[in-house]
Amino acid sequence: MHHLLNQNAVVIIDGALATELERHGADLQHPLWSARYLLSEPHRIARVHRDYLNAGAQILITASYQATVPGYTQHGYTAAEALTAIRASVDIARETRSSWAADSPSGKSLPLIAGSVGPYGAYTADGAEYRGNYGLNTAELTAFHMQRIETLVGAGVDILACETIPDLIEAEVLADCVSRFPGMTCWMSMSCRDGATTNAGQSIEAVAAAMNMHACVVALGVNCTAPQFVPEIVRRYAAHTDKAIIAYPNSGESYDATSKTWSGTVTTDDYVSAAATWVAAGARIIGGCCRTTPEHIRALVEHYADVNTSL
Repeated sequence: MHHLLNQNAVVIIDGALATELERHGADLQHPLWSARYLLSEPHRIARVHRDYLNAGAQILITASYQATVPGYTQHGYTAAEALTAIRASVDIARETRSSWAADSPSGKSLPLIAGSVGPYGAYTADGAEYRGNYGLNTAELTAFHMQRIETLVGAGVDILACETIPDLIEAEVLADCVSRFPGMTCWMSMSCRDGATTNAGQSIEAVAAAMNMHACVVALGVNCTAPQFVPEIVRRYAAHTDKAIIAYPNSGESYDATSKTWSGTVTTDDYVSAAATWVAAGARIIGGCCRTTPEHIRALVEHYADVNTSL
C-alpha cells in the first residue's frame, strides 16, 4: 500500500462485486451472497475482477466478504470446503491479475490483492452489519474472524480489507487479529449512519483514536454508506489521524430492504463529482461499494490520471 500512496496522489480501488455479479445474471438471493459462487462458478467472479482491472483499478478486493466457516457450514458445506472457498477467493483474484498482466503493457505496477474481511453481521444476514452491537464478547468475535484472516493471509493477499465494519468493538478485535501476523497490514473501513458516527453509534474521532494505536492499520475510512455523508466523515478522520484515508461509499441510489430493490440513478459524472469532495476533504484511496460499476471506476481513473502521472 505504501508504494501506491508514494506513487499516486489518489489510489483507485475497485467497485461493487455482488451487484456486478447480479448485473451479469447471478442469483444472489442466498445468505452466502457472492460467496456461493467461489466453488461452483468461479469464472463469474473472475469476470468481474477482470472488468475492474481493465477499468484501471489499482487494488482488487477478493470475494470473501461473506465467506466464513460458520456461514458455509450452516448451509451444508464442510469446514474443509469453507476454507477451500476462502482460499479460492484469493486464487481467483491472483490468477485474474496474472492473466490481465500478461495482456497489459509492460512496466505497469501490479494491482494489489486485498482480502475482504466482512463484519460478523454479514454472516448473520439479517441486517446486523448495519447495526453492530452484536452482543458478543471479544473472545467470540476473535474466534469468528481469526480463521478467515489466517486463511486469507496464508493464501497470499497483499493487504486485508476490513470493510463495512459497523462497530468500533469489532474494529478493535479485527486490528488485534491482523497484528498477530507479522508484516501483514489492513485498512479499517467503517459503515456509518451519518457524517459523525458509526452504525453502532461510536464517533469517528473514537475510531481514529483507537486505530491510531495499531501499526498494522495503514488506512482508515468508510464504505457502504451514503455518499453525502462521506466528506464530513473524511474531514473528521483527517483531523485525528495521520493514516491514509479511504472512502468507497455506495453509488447514491436508494435500497429498499423490504422489496430488496434499488431505485434512482447516479451517473458516473455525478459520482466523480462526489468523489472530488472526498479527496478535497483528505481521502487518498477511493473507489466504490454497492451499485458502483467498472464504468464508475474507469471514470475515477481517468479523472485522476493527470494528477497521478504528474508525481
